[in-house]
Amino acid sequence: MNLKDKVCIITGAASGIGHGIAARFIADGAKVVIADLKLDAAQATADALTAKGPGKAIAVEMNVTDESQVNAGVATVVKQWGKIDVLVSNAGIQIVHPMQDFPFNEWKKLLSIHLDGAFLTTKACLPHMYKAGSGSIIFMGSVHSKEASPLKSAYVTAKHGLLGLARVISKEGAAHGVRANVICPGFVKTPLVEKQIPEQARDLGISEKEVVDKVMLGDTVDQEFTTIEDVAEIAHVFAAFPTNALTGQSLVVSHGWYMN
Repeated sequence: MNLKDKVCIITGAASGIGHGIAARFIADGAKVVIADLKLDAAQATADALTAKGPGKAIAVEMNVTDESQVNAGVATVVKQWGKIDVLVSNAGIQIVHPMQDFPFNEWKKLLSIHLDGAFLTTKACLPHMYKAGSGSIIFMGSVHSKEASPLKSAYVTAKHGLLGLARVISKEGAAHGVRANVICPGFVKTPLVEKQIPEQARDLGISEKEVVDKVMLGDTVDQEFTTIEDVAEIAHVFAAFPTNALTGQSLVVSHGWYMN
C-alpha cells in the first residue's frame, strides 16, 4: 500500500498532528495540500516538506468554517493537480470550562471548527472522489470520540459527532468507492495539549504535574504520550488501504488509555 502521486488535502497541516501526517504522506510520494488558516505558515511547511521529497506539497489558505473559502481551496487543488484522492480533516481547537460556565459563543466556535469543518471539506471533496470512483475521508477524532472527561463538554460532543458523520459517509460513499474512517488519538504532546495543562490545573485545582500524570496519562498502560508519528502511521494505513474492508471504522491510538 502506498500513496505515490495521490493528491491528499490535510487541514490544519502547518503544525502538530497535521504536519506529521503531511510529512508521512510526502515521504511516500504523495502530493499534499497544506490547508491551514495561516497561509504563511502553510507555505513554509509546504516548502520545507517538498525539499525533503520524494512527494511534493502546496499551500492553500483555508478557514474550514467558511464554505466559500473551502470550496475555493478545493477548486484550486483540482485545477492544479486534477483530482483529490484523500481528505484528512484535522483542523481543530480545544477550549475547556466547567459545563455551567461554558460560554455559548466558545461552544459554537469549537463545534463549528470540528464538525462544520469536517462537513464542509467533505462536501467539497466528495464530487471529485465520486467522479474518480475512489477516495478516502479521514477525520481526526480522539479518545474523546468514545470517552468523556470533565471540562470538555464541547470537545467530547464534537468528537463523538465525527464518528456518526464518518459512518454516514461510509454508507453513502460505498457505491462510489469512497471510504471514511476516524483516528482517535490519546493525548499527543502538541501545542494544543501543552495549552491544556495549565488550564486544567487551574480549573481542577491541581498541579500541572498532576494534570499530566493523573488526568492525561493516568489510564495509559505505560505513562507515555501518544506521538505524532503514531497517529501519522495510522492515517497512512487508512489513506492507502485499497478496499472498503475498513470503511466506517475508528481506531484508538492511546497507549491503552481506552480499549474496545
